[in-house]
Amino acid sequence: MADIKTTCPYCGVGCGVTATTSEAGVSVRGDESHPANNGRLCVKGSALGDTVGLERRLLYPQVDGLRASWDHAAQQIARRMQDTIKRYGPDAVAFYVSGQLLTEDYYVANKLMKGFIGSANIDTNSRLCMSTAVAAHKQIFGSDSVPGCYEDLELADLVILVGSNMAWTHPVVYQRIIAAKKARPSLQIVVIDPRRTATADSADSHLQLTPGSDGYLFDGLLAYAIANDHLDHEFIAAHTDGFAAMAAACSARNASLAVTATATGLSEVALDAFYAQVCATPKTVTVFSQGINQAAAGVDNASAILQCHLALGQIGKSGAGAFSMTGQPNAMGGREVGGLANQLAAHMDILKPEHRDLVSRFWQTADLAPRPGLKAVDMFEAMASGKIRFVWIIATNPLVSLPDANRVRDALIACDCVVVSDCVDDTDTLRLADIRLPAAGWGEKDGTVTNSERCISRQRAFLPLPGEAKPDWWALSQVAKHLGHAQAFDYSNSAAIFREHAALSAFENNGSRDFNIGALATCSDADYDALMPVQWPMPIAKPEGTARLFSDGHFFTASGRAQFIDAHPQAAKTSSPNLPFLLNSGRIRDQWHTMTRTGRSARLLSHIAEPFIALHPDDLAQIGAEHEQLLSVHNSFGECVVPAMADSGIARGHAFMPIHWSASNASQARVGSLVAPLCDPVSGQPAFKQSPVAITPLRSQWQGILISRVALQLPENQYWCRHDIGVWQIYTLMGARLPVSAELMALWQGTEAHPASRKWASLDDALGLRHHIIGYDNEQPVLWFLAQPERPRIDEVWLLDALSQNQLSARELSRGVPSTGSDTSALVCSCHQVRSQRLLDAITDGHRSVEALGACTRAGTNCGSCIPELKKLLAEQMFVVSPNPEVML
Repeated sequence: MADIKTTCPYCGVGCGVTATTSEAGVSVRGDESHPANNGRLCVKGSALGDTVGLERRLLYPQVDGLRASWDHAAQQIARRMQDTIKRYGPDAVAFYVSGQLLTEDYYVANKLMKGFIGSANIDTNSRLCMSTAVAAHKQIFGSDSVPGCYEDLELADLVILVGSNMAWTHPVVYQRIIAAKKARPSLQIVVIDPRRTATADSADSHLQLTPGSDGYLFDGLLAYAIANDHLDHEFIAAHTDGFAAMAAACSARNASLAVTATATGLSEVALDAFYAQVCATPKTVTVFSQGINQAAAGVDNASAILQCHLALGQIGKSGAGAFSMTGQPNAMGGREVGGLANQLAAHMDILKPEHRDLVSRFWQTADLAPRPGLKAVDMFEAMASGKIRFVWIIATNPLVSLPDANRVRDALIACDCVVVSDCVDDTDTLRLADIRLPAAGWGEKDGTVTNSERCISRQRAFLPLPGEAKPDWWALSQVAKHLGHAQAFDYSNSAAIFREHAALSAFENNGSRDFNIGALATCSDADYDALMPVQWPMPIAKPEGTARLFSDGHFFTASGRAQFIDAHPQAAKTSSPNLPFLLNSGRIRDQWHTMTRTGRSARLLSHIAEPFIALHPDDLAQIGAEHEQLLSVHNSFGECVVPAMADSGIARGHAFMPIHWSASNASQARVGSLVAPLCDPVSGQPAFKQSPVAITPLRSQWQGILISRVALQLPENQYWCRHDIGVWQIYTLMGARLPVSAELMALWQGTEAHPASRKWASLDDALGLRHHIIGYDNEQPVLWFLAQPERPRIDEVWLLDALSQNQLSARELSRGVPSTGSDTSALVCSCHQVRSQRLLDAITDGHRSVEALGACTRAGTNCGSCIPELKKLLAEQMFVVSPNPEVML
């Protein structure tokens, strides 16, 4: 057995993980020495050991559908790229990369594209989540500098969470805040969100504002602080420019609280209380994320937040500041190396001649890109129009994640050459690739990542590279050598790349650039292997790193002073009679991106295994639909067909869909197909949060579950969703016409050339409303199907085991649950697999607090992500188990 300290590959919290390998497989636990999590892990991180198997891995290069050697694949990429450049110029080539890359991979990709191909057409899926924060930081601070650290959230007296369902998306940091509040109840938490999410359930106050009105809220806060003289005049005078002009414009827009109340949908009383609280609390931290960033005026929204903290002097101090939480594990590292199309490496600016000269000399190239490249949405539009003819996509699935997904599909089809590097063998994007490259996955990659608090951590390999999979930096370097740039890309390992990256950050850096990790530029391979988590900047003079920026009042603008600007709010998209609902999109608790990793874990799928659209119960009733009924969600960009979920936490006229499902795992659940390609004009970040849609109920005659060990053409249906557990494929289906046994068996028997060993049995009820078959191959069950008017409730874990062991009685066979009974109620705690019925039983038995439920069932005692759901169950049962509500408090 071996213990390796590495880093979690999911969200931007950047948790430390200790991975243990043995003959039994891989187990993980939180690294108690890592400052980000101090041993905590969320349910996704805890399940990492479930995701490292080799099933559905891409293991060998493929060129035009045929297996190829790495050398041949690299030659083909280089040749096709050179042909494209010769015919159309370097701007006809593009790279689209990912916050899933390690910093070293990112560095090599950026260097190759901007430094030697000579185009800045390299962008990243971080454009979709954090580019707005980058632009706001640069506007106000002069640099992409996140001022504070996680400790500030624990030291604050007021934590404002805006545009973030942190309990589900960044659960470990959220639990740090909750633990701090438990230790110090005076700490106040305010959640600002149009939805009542799991995060709001633990807040002291929830401001349920009109979607897209966050800019008006913080513009109003500035006006309130100005009108009531809550400003830090000394700080403003000594360390900022532009305040007077900004204040005049802001005050003119916000003549009274009534103006802001109208814009935000909040009451004047609520606004006055919130504004007074912020102005009276010097130790205030505002955490913002996608709800702010993913907006057509996101940069103005984020800038307004930053300016509030400047005006109140709540920055550069312990327990105070504006804090942007990144969405991906290395979105910050990608920004450090210039992974966005409008950046140079080491936080330098591609529009500054002195920065281009510096990078050109350091890289020893005469071909550095002269101008910014195309941002993500524009990049794929350029493919669709024929301006980009070659694209290399690395570690991301843009056909699912980008807006106007159908247009993205058309763009990839139109592109002359599509290269995709991935570690899995099937994604929506990979299906359109001309050249496929097998990439190293988590556990096999070796390098660094940077989390949301600027903390650089090592991600260490503890598994061998499977098949012919290679690190992304190695694949990029091989292509660079075939392009004639061998000397510039002659890296022996990731440590060599990191040293070059660190050296560039310090090169001719006289303190005018924020990003400086020069203290690591001469680290040996052994030093690199042993690198402990450290926060940048860490110049040679300060190798211990820096927790907080701007404590000296110095900013990275030309004047050294922060800049106030007129960040005027703008109205968001609204519904219309033809498109009466505004659709929001985002993550759910136990899944990540397009589920290529989390979708392999049975316990993560047991919480929510299907796509859905959540609506207020009254809206469901108004359109004539019920919970779990199939709905068509559509607009001019596309259509999704998914089951309904009743959610009273959503305001009337609004809806929510998760981002995780794609054509690889569902029939029509790709939410990006409903989102317009509308972007912030400064950052280029798309507006994913308010998409006008129409919603129409569909009528299904049957709902079914199909479990199969073999590839199977599905019966005629309106909807299907699939997840895989080991060798089993599990489908949920709905259809307008119930298939008969003969049809289904014909589909199954046609999947292989020699079906003689296959037998099947069917069991239908007398009215023909319930239909069940089981298929055998060599006397072993390989297929199980149940369809009926209502949704089947099965014990999936038990049934898969019973099918594998061929241990099914006739009664169990027909029901999908053991004869001794089974709890098929909703899963609440994924960590300990605790379902709602067990919790309800515990509440009835007198366990009437979160702590008591945890002691009885273990629910909520690991990552804490399910605690809001425990509170909801307790609240719902309050008057059932006791006439006295105080019993539950």
